[in-house]
Amino acid sequence: MEPEEGCRLCGLHQGRSRIVLASGDPAARVCLVGEAPGEKEDREGSPFVGRSGKLLDRMLAEEGVDRSSLLITNTVKCRPPGNRDPRPEEMAACRPFLLSELAERDAVVALGRSACRALAGLEAPMKDIVNSRVPLDVDGNETVLIPTYHPAACIYRKEAREGLRETIRAVKGML
Repeated sequence: MEPEEGCRLCGLHQGRSRIVLASGDPAARVCLVGEAPGEKEDREGSPFVGRSGKLLDRMLAEEGVDRSSLLITNTVKCRPPGNRDPRPEEMAACRPFLLSELAERDAVVALGRSACRALAGLEAPMKDIVNSRVPLDVDGNETVLIPTYHPAACIYRKEAREGLRETIRAVKGML
């Protein structure tokens, strides 16, 4: 299920250039979920193509994981103004689309605190939950959620880089 081209289910439609849909393998066993599209993603219509996406791509490649073997998406499909966090009502509007993307996955990787909160209500500091395994209900089917650092946090923090690298290694073992 995808939003219609002219989707107006929430106020985010007002400032978007494009709806940013999932990219990668629709049949992937693992889905990576970020918070929201940024400026470059809004322009190009694809998730994780900006600075954070480049870092994610590099780390995936270094660990021998082909990006195209994953499904990559965000909790919302339109860029929030000024890159602010998506509001609860905006995430609720996109939730049916997100749940359809998560269906049938062996694992869902939540990239960053906002994705962890949106997917499983996790409010703990990232350092306390990174690479744990959390049961996640996706429309009555249980899968596993793996919280990890957002690639943006890895730009300046070695601890975050190592945490994300460990997640990527776990994902590789699932593929």
